[in-house]
Amino acid sequence: MFSLLTLLDDIAMTLDDVAVMTKVAVKRTSALMADDLAVNAGVVVGVTPDRELPIVKSIFFGSLLNKVYSIAGVLILTAAYPPLLTAILLLGGLYLSYEGAHKIEEKLFKKKLETKAKLKAIPEKEKIKGAVKTDLILSIEIIVIAKSTLTGPFLNQLITLIVVGLAASILIYGLVAVVVKVDDFGLHLVNKGRERIGMVFVNSMPFIMKSLGIIGTLAMILVGGGIVAHTFHFPSYINEHIQNLIIGLVTGAIVVALFKLKTWILPKK
Repeated sequence: MFSLLTLLDDIAMTLDDVAVMTKVAVKRTSALMADDLAVNAGVVVGVTPDRELPIVKSIFFGSLLNKVYSIAGVLILTAAYPPLLTAILLLGGLYLSYEGAHKIEEKLFKKKLETKAKLKAIPEKEKIKGAVKTDLILSIEIIVIAKSTLTGPFLNQLITLIVVGLAASILIYGLVAVVVKVDDFGLHLVNKGRERIGMVFVNSMPFIMKSLGIIGTLAMILVGGGIVAHTFHFPSYINEHIQNLIIGLVTGAIVVALFKLKTWILPKK
């Protein structure tokens, strides 16, 4: 009886520790999750309504596998050579800054119609494959950042990473599934005779997608800048978020310029 009570007490303490660490890890990775949400909501642009949820479902299962790969890889690297995690985190920060700056460049210098035409022209399997690849990069960053917040026994850390990974995928793709069906829900209301409220949902869809795009871009730059600032231990001169945003923009612009320079020096054949 005493052994059983001791076991239950140990389980309760473990769950309590996991809950606390999960809360901290989710808070630290929330910006990345917002970015993941925005990116994947944009994948279904130009897709017929009957294929929206199947595409989201396929990406969701790919995301779950990505979390498994990320957790296993991060734990192995932590045991084998921890400094490599810092390098991976920095590369992820540079990638996020680049993607954010690249999106801003596209918005400023390229026509929206061209972007939409490209999205429609991409085959469904390629869209899913591309989304899963992007999710893998974001998954690695989510797990690495989550791992950096964890302390205590290995089992507690493992359970926390699994919970964070599952929560990220379920939350992100659950919201994506809801978002992509907002206009369909509006049309359903219109067909049921509730035209006014139905059209509110239909007309709100472009604004929702645009807002998600802006939020996702800002999240990329903010997180990327934060990773760069943390890696090089930049002193804080102004509000941390504003400083990280500036660092992310500058870093992203530099990486974009380097890629353009490479293209100029080594043009594609």
